[in-house]
Amino acid sequence: MTNSIRSLMSKEVISVQPNQTVQEAAQLMRQHNLGAIPVVENGQVKGMLTDRDITLRLTAKGADANVPVSSCMTNEVIHGTPDMDVHEASQVMAQHQVRRLPIVENNQLVGFVSLGDLAVQDQYQNEAGEALSNISTKSSELH
Repeated sequence: MTNSIRSLMSKEVISVQPNQTVQEAAQLMRQHNLGAIPVVENGQVKGMLTDRDITLRLTAKGADANVPVSSCMTNEVIHGTPDMDVHEASQVMAQHQVRRLPIVENNQLVGFVSLGDLAVQDQYQNEAGEALSNISTKSSELH
């Protein structure tokens, strides 16, 4: 059994383009029950749009949802590689306070892994738990 993210990552990734509207992205997120969606152009990850981004950068300001995704997405995207091991991926997620990690190979989005993907695998529950604990602890310290 391999410990690489390649074996756990979702290979069919729902994504949006930077010029699509936030409303279109939100509809996709609702349809596929996603809390975050990668923003991709020509196969390359340009950003991430989370439900939190929409709430804080758009809704809270009373802005219209017909603006491009690029106007409220997170530009700094932390990503992993398909060959990194599960423990390394969970450490990256904890360190950078992310629950979802786009997986990139040769500058192209090839998959996506979430803490949930780690948690449903018995042998990786500890890594998922540690990552979530670190994310939750650091997030609560910010308030």
